[in-house]
Amino acid sequence: MNENTKSKFVNYFIKGIKNTDQVKVGVEHERFLFIGKDRNRIDYNTLKKLFENLKKENWSPIFEDLNLIGMQRGNQKITTEPGFQCELSGEPLENIHQVCSESSNFLNEIKKASKGLDVSTISIAFDPFNDLENIPKSPKKRYRIMTSEMPKHGKLSLDMMYNTCGIQVNFDYTSENNFEKIFRVGNYLTPLFIALYANSPFKNKKLTGFYSYRNKVWQHTSRGGIMPIAFEKVTFEKYFDYIINCPVLFIVKDKKYIQTNGETFKDFIDGKIRRFKDKATLNDFETHLATIFTEVRLKQFVEFRSLDTCDWECFCDGPAFFTGLLYSSFLEEVFSIIKKWRKENVMNAYMQSPKKGLETELEGKTLYEWGKVFLDLSKAGLIKRGKKNKKNQDETIYLKHTENVLKNKKNRAQLLIDKYNKNNNLDFFKNEKENFSHSGL
Repeated sequence: MNENTKSKFVNYFIKGIKNTDQVKVGVEHERFLFIGKDRNRIDYNTLKKLFENLKKENWSPIFEDLNLIGMQRGNQKITTEPGFQCELSGEPLENIHQVCSESSNFLNEIKKASKGLDVSTISIAFDPFNDLENIPKSPKKRYRIMTSEMPKHGKLSLDMMYNTCGIQVNFDYTSENNFEKIFRVGNYLTPLFIALYANSPFKNKKLTGFYSYRNKVWQHTSRGGIMPIAFEKVTFEKYFDYIINCPVLFIVKDKKYIQTNGETFKDFIDGKIRRFKDKATLNDFETHLATIFTEVRLKQFVEFRSLDTCDWECFCDGPAFFTGLLYSSFLEEVFSIIKKWRKENVMNAYMQSPKKGLETELEGKTLYEWGKVFLDLSKAGLIKRGKKNKKNQDETIYLKHTENVLKNKKNRAQLLIDKYNKNNNLDFFKNEKENFSHSGL
């Protein structure tokens, strides 16, 4: 690969740089859809009916060949995951008030579109009811390849694909140096994010012994984990050098998916894919970036991917917590704290946090203690941002969930475990009602 070719791909990241007044927050979140009193997973035919009902809310269908795979409305998309988990890919927004309102509208629309279909949803990040082999499979072409390839390099990859739901928060960067700070902070604080927002303690209607079994699964998923380069000086070029040495999962050409034989993206750039002689383009690069499943990853923005899908308050809290740390001058203080942490200590906390939660130790403190440190910084950052709603409230109003977790030393998973232990069953979910209305704006 010559320098001109390398520059073309590295420039893809450079083009993602935004002015300070242009930075936005985007949230993607997944939900399980269940059908009937036994809470089986929704099948394709029922999903199509639900999507048909969404047309009344000005959503338009997205097809792959003849298969309905999602819906679109402006810059928003509803996509389907391998086991028909339903994901909203929200548009980039200026503040958490708007993010929270968008999530509220989406969930209310899903609730409305589900009427008459006996479809329900609950706030959980790992399916507590259904065995992997009983889950219907999406007809999407890419998922067929992933179902075949992913388990070869991660023993729980299929559980990740079919049995998990998460929240992803996307942030812009204003320079290469700013990208490095956001990227490294996101990785170093992953254990804390897991512990604060854990919401997946069950599997097959039983306790798993984990607060976040979803994150346990992701730790044993192909192409996942924390990138080793997160503990070094990181540049766009270093990120590029790392991810091009990952195997190509598939190539998309004329809407057809071509499976490779373990060749890396570097091989693709050099025209060395045995079944495909063309060299990689920027479109191929974008496809490859989306198949890197690490806790934090880079496109033309930085994606944080470690949050469990959780209850209503958490949909607003997680993005607010991150935003206060990253989109203010307090990022420098946050970075000055975490950059002193040793790789082995962060990785040890990362592996332990799904099971030990806030009691996990990191650099001489528990995650509970670190949580209070970074919550104070996040609050200060949100106050300094000064993004107000119509009631003249700033974005700190969305931190109540995190405050309660730290005040009570219990995340949502621990509260669910308490409910389970009363009768040793999940019947309490039958009475769990969520109110998705929100007056944040």
